[in-house]
Amino acid sequence: MFEQYISVEKERFEHTIVNFKQELAKVRTGRASTSLLDGIVVDMYGSKMPIEQLATVHIPEPRTITISPWDKGAAVQIEAAIRESDLGLNPANDGQVIRLNLPPLTEERREELVKMVGKKAEEARIAIRKIREDAWSAIQKAQEAGEFGEDEKFQGKDVLQKVVDEYNEKIEEIRKKKEEDVRTV
Repeated sequence: MFEQYISVEKERFEHTIVNFKQELAKVRTGRASTSLLDGIVVDMYGSKMPIEQLATVHIPEPRTITISPWDKGAAVQIEAAIRESDLGLNPANDGQVIRLNLPPLTEERREELVKMVGKKAEEARIAIRKIREDAWSAIQKAQEAGEFGEDEKFQGKDVLQKVVDEYNEKIEEIRKKKEEDVRTV
C-alpha cells in the first residue's frame, strides 16, 4: 500500500537529479562547452531571450566558443549579456562572430570550482531529503487514516530510505565525475 506514496515521489527525485546535472553543466571545466552559455539571457526585441534563440553556437577549438548571431544587430546585445554574466569572460566581437576564448584554469580556480560542485551536490542532497520528508509524511497520514497497519508504515520507511540512498549515490557519482573533469588539465 505504501508503494504508491513512494512512486509518486520518484518523479520528484528524478527531477532533482536532472536539475543537478543541469547546474553542473554550467560549471566550467578546462575545455569549452556550449552549456556554459545556458542561463544567459539577452534583452532583445522587447523580451529576454536565451542566446540559443538568437545565434548559432559552435566549439571550433577546445578553448574557444563562437557565437554567430542570425541578426547581426543582436551581436552587441549578446556581447553585453555575456559581459554582465558571472562567467568572467571577455567576448571579442568582429561584427559577424563573437569569440569567447577560455583561459586555462589555474589550480586555485580549479579548487574553487570543485568546492562549488560540492556545494551544488549538497543542495541536491537537501532537496532529496525534503522529498523524503514529504513522502514519509504522506505514509504516516495514510497509516493514521487506516489505509494500512503500523508494520507496513515502518516497512514503507525502510523502502523509502533505500530509494533515498540510491539517489544520493547517483548524486555522489555525478559529483565525482564532474570534479574529475574540473581537475583534469
